[in-house]
Amino acid sequence: MERRPLGETGLTVPAVGMGTWQTFDVRFPADVESRRELVTAALDVGCDLFDSSPMYGEAERVLAHALAGRRDRALVATKVWTSDREAGERQIQDAMSLYGGFVDVYQVHNLVAVSHWLPALRALKAEGKVRVVGVTHYAQSSFADLARIMRSGHVEQVQLPLNVRDRAAERELLPIAADLGIGVLVMRPLGEGALPRRAPQPDKLAPLREYGVTTWAQALLKWILSDPRVSCVIPATSRVHHARDNAAAGDPPWFDEGAREYVAGLAEGRA
Repeated sequence: MERRPLGETGLTVPAVGMGTWQTFDVRFPADVESRRELVTAALDVGCDLFDSSPMYGEAERVLAHALAGRRDRALVATKVWTSDREAGERQIQDAMSLYGGFVDVYQVHNLVAVSHWLPALRALKAEGKVRVVGVTHYAQSSFADLARIMRSGHVEQVQLPLNVRDRAAERELLPIAADLGIGVLVMRPLGEGALPRRAPQPDKLAPLREYGVTTWAQALLKWILSDPRVSCVIPATSRVHHARDNAAAGDPPWFDEGAREYVAGLAEGRA
């Protein structure tokens, strides 16, 4: 899988990583062990960035279990998410304990109490406990706030929503990220699973085979990754075969503008 620079941070990331929202929020021992198998499959195909959050229930702990004995093979992106300072400090302490004393990418989730947590995360970076400091938000209504913080010089990475049917970030935030050398992680690349469920007929994918595309999910992911301003997409799954299928979208050749427009047309029912 292609690896890309996470902006100008010096860190390289896989084109396709893995999200853990909902899929890693499990408690039964069999489900916890199945996530370890899922992480094994992901690591085996080079999908070694895993994004989590204390907002995701048990996901941080389940991910830590899945990485036990091989933390050095993975990049962990997680978040602090609270306006309560004591609770936030506990979240940070928990993450440090779970992930071997450091976090690769530490983000302020949904900009909650961002004026407090950004300096706190930058202090952790100065101590060598964090490699990259970033921010996230899922809502277009907060893009102006994201843009302001991106321009502040205090973040090196941003996580934002982007897919073939939700392109606001492409217009409003990717140009800023490119201008400032900010790394970009893309959440909701498959529209929380809705886009793959509306797949076109298989024959419609024939023009995309020269790009290595065999499934609609791969087309949707490659559509995003063909924009060089994107560092990594982080689809979530609980199934090994989907993880492998997603990872296959992380290899060139990338779509040219004609192919990207064709995929957009398929998604909108125009092609």
